[in-house]
Amino acid sequence: MNPISLSHTVEYYSDSLASWKQEGNVFSFHSRNGVILAVHVLSDQIIRFRYTTDGFFMPDFSYAIEDEVNTGTSFLRSRDGKNRVTITTSKVVCKIEKENLAVQIWDRSGNIILEDEKGFHWRHDHIGGNIVMMSKKAVGEEQYFGLGDKTCSLNLRGKRLQNWCSDCFGYGSETDPLYRSIPFYSGLREGIGYGVFFDNSFRTHFDFAAERNEVTSFWAQGGEMNYYFFYGPDLLEVSRQYTRMTGTPEMPPLWAFGYHQCRWSYYPESRLRKIAKEFRDRSIPCDALYLDIDYMDGYRCFTWNKKHFPQPRKMIKELEDTGFKTVVIIDPGIKVDLDNDICKEGIEKGYFLKRQDGPFVKGRVWPGECFFPDFTSPDVREWWAKLYRDLIRKDGVKGVWNDMNEPATFDLEGRTLYDDVRHDYDGHSCSHRKAHNVYGMQMSRASYEGVKRFSYPNRPFLITRATYAGGQRYASAWTGDNISSWEHLRLANIQSQRMAVSGFSFIGSDVGGFNDLADGELLVRWLQLGAFHPLFRNHTMGNNVDGAADIDDEAVEEKALQYFTDQEPWAFGEDYETPARKAIEFRYQILPIIYTAFWQYVKEGSPFLRPLAFIDQGNPDTYYRMEEFCVGDHLLVCPISEPGVTGRSMYLPEGNWYNFFTDELVEGSQEIWVDAGLDQIPLFIRAGAMLPMYPIRQYVGERPIEEVFFHVYYTDGDPVSSFQYEDEGEGYAYEDGEFLLKKVKVSGDSQHLRIQQNQEGAFVPTYGTCKLIIHGLPFHPNRLEINGDLQPIPSNCFKENRLEIDLIQDFKEVVFRV
Repeated sequence: MNPISLSHTVEYYSDSLASWKQEGNVFSFHSRNGVILAVHVLSDQIIRFRYTTDGFFMPDFSYAIEDEVNTGTSFLRSRDGKNRVTITTSKVVCKIEKENLAVQIWDRSGNIILEDEKGFHWRHDHIGGNIVMMSKKAVGEEQYFGLGDKTCSLNLRGKRLQNWCSDCFGYGSETDPLYRSIPFYSGLREGIGYGVFFDNSFRTHFDFAAERNEVTSFWAQGGEMNYYFFYGPDLLEVSRQYTRMTGTPEMPPLWAFGYHQCRWSYYPESRLRKIAKEFRDRSIPCDALYLDIDYMDGYRCFTWNKKHFPQPRKMIKELEDTGFKTVVIIDPGIKVDLDNDICKEGIEKGYFLKRQDGPFVKGRVWPGECFFPDFTSPDVREWWAKLYRDLIRKDGVKGVWNDMNEPATFDLEGRTLYDDVRHDYDGHSCSHRKAHNVYGMQMSRASYEGVKRFSYPNRPFLITRATYAGGQRYASAWTGDNISSWEHLRLANIQSQRMAVSGFSFIGSDVGGFNDLADGELLVRWLQLGAFHPLFRNHTMGNNVDGAADIDDEAVEEKALQYFTDQEPWAFGEDYETPARKAIEFRYQILPIIYTAFWQYVKEGSPFLRPLAFIDQGNPDTYYRMEEFCVGDHLLVCPISEPGVTGRSMYLPEGNWYNFFTDELVEGSQEIWVDAGLDQIPLFIRAGAMLPMYPIRQYVGERPIEEVFFHVYYTDGDPVSSFQYEDEGEGYAYEDGEFLLKKVKVSGDSQHLRIQQNQEGAFVPTYGTCKLIIHGLPFHPNRLEINGDLQPIPSNCFKENRLEIDLIQDFKEVVFRV
């Protein structure tokens, strides 16, 4: 039957089922008015739903999914009933109504997990194509989480939001959309977790029971209705499934998890060197220094301002000799300058984006009028990747920061490119309406390919502002141009948690705030929070003013305080420098915990940061908690987010938890008060956990680690498993087995504590011994067994109510008995 004609004022729905067929794990349902629903059962827990109103499907293509997960099913059966077709796997039951192709998804226990309200419907868009829509029933107190970069409450119930990558300088708690577009959310229906990924790169909208309390809906202003359903039932498992499908990054270099210092802008060279010297003289750890746009010649990408940085290669090498890696910014806009080889080559080869009627599109950014590469073209990505050769190989730059890549412009309507701009889209030519949300992602992809190529045999490091679902494969990200305020400290916490459970764990914020001026207390509290985020970068514009970049080199040093307010850890005096140093030092102590949590993310898709609802989803008291979060499996953190306070209330999820600073054991599932002076952040450790910690170093690789500290927290409950992952921290030997994975299991009762350790991998750490530190042991042990042999208990092993003994690092089992 021919597809029906459409009017832009009328909504249309699927008609009754005309026929259906099964080909392996793909089911096709044809309605009487030309709608086709393709149901692709990818695994026992993942089902894809794809609709067309044209009677045929366009070629299948997605930037979000490189290799579609298709693990197959352990059980798959279909049944043609009177009113519906039923598809059953070992985990879920999918029912397709014959009347209108409405979908219901049940678990095998008979609980409805997701069900259509109106289901798929559409209307004609006068701009072109269809506006495709889907509505689902929202039952009872159904909760919603995810959607990537949003500043609203962590629980999305009652919110109406959209995805359109946007330059949002100084955004607020109600600003929407923001820089990133990740159309994935997790739902929690009567304690059962599920997920929905709407893989559509047009401007997308989501209504989480905002307009109608009993309906959640999502729609796009073009493209296909194409979404994936993920069954948990654990929310963490939903996040893992989505993340594995859209991909995880490779392990970054270990230094990428150190402390990074940035501002707009450090120049000239003498000022950058002075900053580096201050860090080392003050014994404040730091691994990376950033150069913002003023290092360039007239803001031209891939150039150096020879006045400010006359010998960049020499400077970068000498900074590296003292432990600093240099990271530089690269924007997408290429200055319209026929004397510039990059601009000239881009014009000659047609690498820049064009309007629908032919001319290159131009927009004003920092260099002035600019052209914009079409990063959706494989040829352009390859060209762009090669442009990094001199920066990386010749000059020694260790990381790249992609900014302004929504893309942002200063003068065009909407502060981005026109809708009619044409993109290659990897051979699927389209307008900017479809390509806008993937532009920043594809820029970071091209940059990643170049930085990786020219950094080899070292690992690449990138940071991006804009991205789309799956962009986590290529770069880390930060939460954008925030404000130095207590509200934005809270927003940084919420945004980072939300990004992590949306598949993008390598996230952080501009610590201290980018726009406006921080004070000492705000900076310290933000450093304490940032120490638990994967990307730990202090970045500010201070009171940067127009024209400051044009002052003479000599005047910069003399007039720095007039033009710039700095935000380094020592900027606000000794009273704040000391706790700031302590927060950064703590980050270096917990690097093995940070590295292990990130390895779990890379290996399993487990979110690095985990909101309370994701670790205690059966407890309604966690559904609207926003400030408490877990790092990996066992660290529970709650930042101080108000000025002038020395403590706060926080909620402990189920289980037993130790106060990190006092060793007090507290039962979970309750709200408590926690004291936290300026030098502390509320931090709790799960009972039974093993936490590896390093000695403090001024930068990664400063000296070999001779001893690690294994902190074990007593438990009398079920055995608790912990992990420590290590490798060389650089290079790719880990892919060939040169890693060390320690699996530790802790169990105990009132009479004993048992610590068992298994190791995998061929990597040999620099330390041969460890200090085992037992917290919360309720008895005085009279018997110690190490690897099955009875050993004397050292007389001086009790220190401040903790038990400490020295061991070889590869011990197999330690048992303390009464």
